[in-house]
Amino acid sequence: MKEFKLPYYKGYINFSIDENRVNGVLVSHSEEYVPKYTQEQLVENALQNPINSKKLSELAQGKKNIVVISSDHTRPVPSKITMPIILKEIRKYNNDADITILVATGMHRPTTHDELVDKYGLSIVENEHIVIHDAYDDNNMVFKGILPSGGELWLNKLVDEADLLISEGFIEPHFFAGFSGGRKSVLPGIASKKTVLWNHNAKFISSPFSRAGSLQNNPIHQDMVFAAKQAKLEFILNVVINSEKKIIEAFSGNLEDAHQKGCQFVSSLAEVKPIVSDIAITTNGGYPLDQNMYQTVKGLTAGEACVKQDGVIIIASSCADGSGGDFFYNILKNAKDAHEAWNNILSVDPSKTEFDQWEAQVLARVLMKAHVIVVSTHCDSQMFKDMHMLHATSISEALIMAEEFVGKDKKVTIIPDGIAVIVK
Repeated sequence: MKEFKLPYYKGYINFSIDENRVNGVLVSHSEEYVPKYTQEQLVENALQNPINSKKLSELAQGKKNIVVISSDHTRPVPSKITMPIILKEIRKYNNDADITILVATGMHRPTTHDELVDKYGLSIVENEHIVIHDAYDDNNMVFKGILPSGGELWLNKLVDEADLLISEGFIEPHFFAGFSGGRKSVLPGIASKKTVLWNHNAKFISSPFSRAGSLQNNPIHQDMVFAAKQAKLEFILNVVINSEKKIIEAFSGNLEDAHQKGCQFVSSLAEVKPIVSDIAITTNGGYPLDQNMYQTVKGLTAGEACVKQDGVIIIASSCADGSGGDFFYNILKNAKDAHEAWNNILSVDPSKTEFDQWEAQVLARVLMKAHVIVVSTHCDSQMFKDMHMLHATSISEALIMAEEFVGKDKKVTIIPDGIAVIVK
């Protein structure tokens, strides 16, 4: 028997399987990568060696209003490490600037006080000015032009009030934007609801270029870059993390150039060739990304790339916060099957895109290829059933359930962290 330890919620889930059934194991080489420096040193080195940009401390000189866009509670950016270093660098030559940390929630729920403390530490929460973006507050938005795709670009008004706009984030494969990080802190991070909805329309999501690891000709990415430039995002700090959420590399500087360097580094670690089996076992990388079913769709796409038609994808994901969105949930629940949900979504005009439609679209696409079994000890089975999936409380139970669809002793591809790999 072969033993596996998979990230699940704030810990791990273990299971064993006959090694003769294991067709292959796909992992990011980030697990093997050993950085030369500590996490703090990597961030400091990146800030002292920006890519195609002046140093942040130099850019901050003489500035009065500085806004730092920061990822929200759904992203495992180690801000307890990055933010104190960023603030120190800003204040190196400028102790008088008004600094605002703008939490880029996109269209997620507001980050709670406890989540802010968990993310930044009590000192920053008590002593710094933090604003949580609200995509639904039209009075708090400014018009910044027309996107390349034709949609209207509305952003948080703080971008116009800032005389220096910077962002922190992390880079990992993203299932339709290609990669996270960089320009994504602006769109969808601090964009209005109407702009996010347009950018995430069904036509763009169904594009063959809107896939993990793909930036060239990606219509979603193109809109995002435009938005970041219109916002005058002048400097970014993006880190790369491993499965333990530890920083293994950092990049800073120009919006596009620093992000591109980071994406190249991630690609060198994350790209794997598909090993197709009747069953694929994966995860959503554990907390915070496996908090709900909405986020769990991301990990499912790695399984989708490695499972045969009508096979089974087993994903370990706590979904401790439930579905992650009523509209997302209801799109699947109110359709008789995934095919109907898919057709309903594709019929929606870009101007009428609704919240969470894109996540439901990708989930429907996955379900049209394979049966999905979610392994969770935190969530009610009925939710998964309503969304045309199955529920198990252990990998072993899920494997037994999978046999009902594909037969006994079928080959299995194991992807310990579906978020961390680019299957190409």
